[in-house]
Amino acid sequence: MIKYFFIPLIAIVVLSSCKFNSTENKKLPIFGEREAVTKTVNGQQQTDTVYHTIPAFSFVNQYGDSITDKSLDGKIYVADFFFTTCPSICPIMHRNMLNVYNKFKDAGDVSILSFTIDPKYDSVPVLKKYADALNITGNSWWLVQGKKEATYNLAKSYLVTTPREDAKEKFIHDGYFILIDKQKRIRGSYIGTDEKEVARLIEDIQTLRTEPEQQGK
Repeated sequence: MIKYFFIPLIAIVVLSSCKFNSTENKKLPIFGEREAVTKTVNGQQQTDTVYHTIPAFSFVNQYGDSITDKSLDGKIYVADFFFTTCPSICPIMHRNMLNVYNKFKDAGDVSILSFTIDPKYDSVPVLKKYADALNITGNSWWLVQGKKEATYNLAKSYLVTTPREDAKEKFIHDGYFILIDKQKRIRGSYIGTDEKEVARLIEDIQTLRTEPEQQGK
């Protein structure tokens, strides 16, 4: 019998905030829906767990290059949603994200992917200007834009609240950083405006990189 499990975002924040007594044996949880699949192998039944993963997508980055889910194969990455004219949380989020960028920009197996929720205004040149202002160079942090509907639908896959438009605030969105492993599974959620949360994100990336599954590619 197939069973489904779902952990809402608030549970992700609470669970991923738990402290472990030993960092040696620490293993990050896997969040989202999961499905128990039973199959017959050599005449015996085996049950495997299939986890929620980020689906295929296609966007364009600040250099005008096509970026798809395949572009992140073999990468651990951090995702967030923003818009360049955001007057409130986005500047704080990306100042904090710079700590992640500077820590791992030369690592080779860690990337950052920031999706704009205002693709009408945030053209490729606008994203490039925004990246330049943050001193982002190279290909370890991509700012991407695509069709609005595709972006909003994809946000659901990261288990964040779907962005919405508001006459006063222009856009309302969550300020979370989402940690994704090489198997496209969600491994953590962090409040992007909180420096302590971002420090925990950096620690969790380092932990994730030590997992045997993450060292194969």
